[in-house]
Amino acid sequence: MFLSAQDLRPLVDRLIARSSADACEVVIRGGEEQSLRFARGGATTNMTTADMSFRISSHVGRRVGTVGVSSLDEETLSRALARSEAIARMLPEDPDYVAPLGPQIYAQSQRYDEATATLPLEALAARAGVVIAEGARRGVATFGSAASGRRFHLLATSEGLFAYDRHSEIEISATARNASDSWSGWAGANEFCASRLDVDELARRACEKAMHDEAPRDLDPGCYTVIFEPMATAELARWLMLSLNARAADEGRSFFSRKGGGNRLLEPLFDPKLTLRSDPGDALAPESPIGYEGVPHRARPWIDRGVVSSLYRARAYAQRIGEEAIPHPRSFRMEGGDASVDDMVRATRRGLLVTRLWYTNMLDPRSLLLTGLTRDGNFLIENGRVVAPARNLRFNQSLGELFARISALGATRRTWSALRDGGVAAAPPMLIESFNFSSRSGGI
Repeated sequence: MFLSAQDLRPLVDRLIARSSADACEVVIRGGEEQSLRFARGGATTNMTTADMSFRISSHVGRRVGTVGVSSLDEETLSRALARSEAIARMLPEDPDYVAPLGPQIYAQSQRYDEATATLPLEALAARAGVVIAEGARRGVATFGSAASGRRFHLLATSEGLFAYDRHSEIEISATARNASDSWSGWAGANEFCASRLDVDELARRACEKAMHDEAPRDLDPGCYTVIFEPMATAELARWLMLSLNARAADEGRSFFSRKGGGNRLLEPLFDPKLTLRSDPGDALAPESPIGYEGVPHRARPWIDRGVVSSLYRARAYAQRIGEEAIPHPRSFRMEGGDASVDDMVRATRRGLLVTRLWYTNMLDPRSLLLTGLTRDGNFLIENGRVVAPARNLRFNQSLGELFARISALGATRRTWSALRDGGVAAAPPMLIESFNFSSRSGGI
């Protein structure tokens, strides 16, 4: 269910006015989505969904009781409000309690396009048709999905905060397989504005990657020179962004912890070519203006030319240490360079070109040891040219070491669904020496 700020304001005001707690906070999220799946030349399924969640938190002293419902019925909401107050009164005091925020100043949202938000299903079918036609022209089978929709997020408090944001979205994922079904290629795209999504280029990339008839190589585990395409780079950078937690660093649980106590803020820990930023006004990957707990997102460098510039901290921890609360970013941009993927291939004596990664997990936050698998298109490079497809490999790699030795970066581009809950990423292709693949994985 998609609702505007004007739809919700009277309801929220009435509910907060009925509160008998010391303070009250309301969070509402909802949205609508449609999707179309296709395979081997035609549509297979389509689906339309709508959802809405309503969360009420009542503050009594230093206690907070919360109740969630999925209804806008005022009687149901009144019962939920009373229940949240009763829960709060039963709880022990919270030593990390923070009161709800009052009015805040937020940046203008850059994430909503009305034409995309109300895109008809036929428009998704037409874009899927482009992928299907490209596959037929090149003699490969195509599979995938197209989806679009719109979502909103509202946060209101009895202290006078009323924050509302919305975003529209369209995304397409396309997989192509060669005629012998021995190799596949993938490409995907995600945009807030449908007119920016280049489905012709997406279809071309997926199909070109699939057009290899030779048997894929089984490579031995070991350290390889690797060229990561933007989607893979974004996945690696995402885990680095998730690790920029001030509390974990201060408490000695993080790569960003300093020996003897404190954190490594302002230290040059990475290659000078590494810069990670978030910004509600970013042209490729705009952040939501509303951060966690309602704290506004501002334009912010997190790692600036290899130097750790910012760590995020929740309001309770910021209050404890007397510092500014900084919300965790859901969207980010990794700045790129001027090398093309072709340049990187020509500079590689023996290595791999990796399309994307999946099933990634952090094994050790102190060393930033990440594991995962390659997926949907690895290619063996020898003497400056791509010579064969290669089967997937599992990796175990420290991100601290990886991002400390970046050999080259290409142009930054927006990637496909790097983050969830409205978050997106923009990242460049990246050339890395000595990336550690730990074992084989037989998939293609």
